[in-house]
Amino acid sequence: MAKTATTAPSSNGSTPAPAATAAPKPTRGTTAAATPAAPASGSSRTQPQPAVTPTPTIRTMIVLLPDAVPHESLTAHALDRHFGVRGVLEPRFWAAPTLKLWQRGKIVGLRKGRPAPCAGGPARLLDLAGLRQAAGVGAGIRHQVWTHAVRGTRPAYPWTTYLAKHLADPANYSWDDAKNDFNTQPRVNAMRMHNAVNPGAGHLDLFDIEMFQAGQMAYQHHSAVTAICADALLCDNGVRLAPRSDTLADRTTYIEQALRVLDAIRAEQRLIAVSL
Repeated sequence: MAKTATTAPSSNGSTPAPAATAAPKPTRGTTAAATPAAPASGSSRTQPQPAVTPTPTIRTMIVLLPDAVPHESLTAHALDRHFGVRGVLEPRFWAAPTLKLWQRGKIVGLRKGRPAPCAGGPARLLDLAGLRQAAGVGAGIRHQVWTHAVRGTRPAYPWTTYLAKHLADPANYSWDDAKNDFNTQPRVNAMRMHNAVNPGAGHLDLFDIEMFQAGQMAYQHHSAVTAICADALLCDNGVRLAPRSDTLADRTTYIEQALRVLDAIRAEQRLIAVSL
């Protein structure tokens, strides 16, 4: 599987070149796309629907391994051969704190630490619940920081809105126009300013602005389940689940689907995280 092109703005405010996506031909009489005004705080006005759906950003995929795949073959080359996934193993999971010495050989990419990071293994030997809870707690703290950073600013449109407008009519609404219109929103500027003076742990991802604006509990839930669902899920029967786009609605739909699969896996089901 070829790596999915990413189109999200980087956390420092810069934005990469757009994915090579064929945009539909604009209808006759189409004028230059206007920048949408950010909705007023508390307004019931809904976000305009994009004319084009940009491809989702897939950075990490969770792979449920068929029983026939031997543990010893879990290398980048084998992943490509068995699943068509080109990537490297990512130490995304935590090994169970009760892991015995003789069980360590069943864990993929185990590293030192407490909790001990790893790339995967049998579900019963992974601390999925602990990882999920920790991600939710961290997200709650991060949302409080975000609330203080953007206080007094109006809700902003996410990057996906501007990207979709560009892809729908690139001749009249350039990539630079989209990047500039997104970055100059007061709320986005407040996040960029915060990141400029708070690097490292205090960093706020511009890509998450729609999730932040959904509220603290929604952001915590999203972060907690994304810790174990990642950006896409490849089932052991070959079915691939992924969001249709980077919008919060599409990512929520993916999370619902992925959680139904993960909640039903066997204790011996092996899963690994792959960075694409």
